Amino acid sequence: MNGEVTTIIIDNDDIIRIKEITTFTKTQNTAYTYAKRSFDIICALVGCLILLPLMIVVKILYCLSGDFDTIFYEQERIGKDGKLFKLYKFRTMEKDADEKLFKYLQENEQANIEYKRNKKLKNDPRITKVGKILRKCSLDEFPQLINCLFGQMSVIGNRPYLPREQEDMENYYYDIIKTKPGITGYWQISGRSDVSFKKRLELEQFYSNNYSLSLDIKIFFKTFSVVLFGRGAE
Repeated sequence: MNGEVTTIIIDNDDIIRIKEITTFTKTQNTAYTYAKRSFDIICALVGCLILLPLMIVVKILYCLSGDFDTIFYEQERIGKDGKLFKLYKFRTMEKDADEKLFKYLQENEQANIEYKRNKKLKNDPRITKVGKILRKCSLDEFPQLINCLFGQMSVIGNRPYLPREQEDMENYYYDIIKTKPGITGYWQISGRSDVSFKKRLELEQFYSNNYSLSLDIKIFFKTFSVVLFGRGAE
């Protein structure tokens, strides 16, 4: 059989240079991973101390409003590498919220269109009065510090998506699951509920492919201004 054989010659200097770059990158990634995990543990431990009195306040507010159900909400979410985990939040919706959403979307065509576009409803009828306060102040996310302590989430990362959203995530899914989901992230500081589902995926794909210590620091501190002014919170 006739054919051409192409030989690529790399001299010793180039081989050494490639090895040096690879070793540097691995060292850099390892340092970043350890620094981020240490930060997550510290934040989670401090946050859990704040969580205890906050739980009492939330429970009292719910009882005063005539709602005596549990204040916590557990839901299966997609984690790093596609592994599923139980996410913890303060409950902000009525009981059996998923069933009520399905029924509501069937009866309201406009809401159905909005939900398909954003995976959220701007005026969600399932949200309780106490839930509106918790969401406005971003306090509903506080119990996710427990997930951080367990190593299922990070303080900074992408949104923890629902398993049913995987199909809608299309090929963005494979980039997004490269990193742990986070309590706050690039999407949250870029508009949150004001951003469409497609734009959110683009932002989170960018984070997964460009994460760094400097970007995490920027996101962390910008989160405070977003929470303080309630920008994009629903």
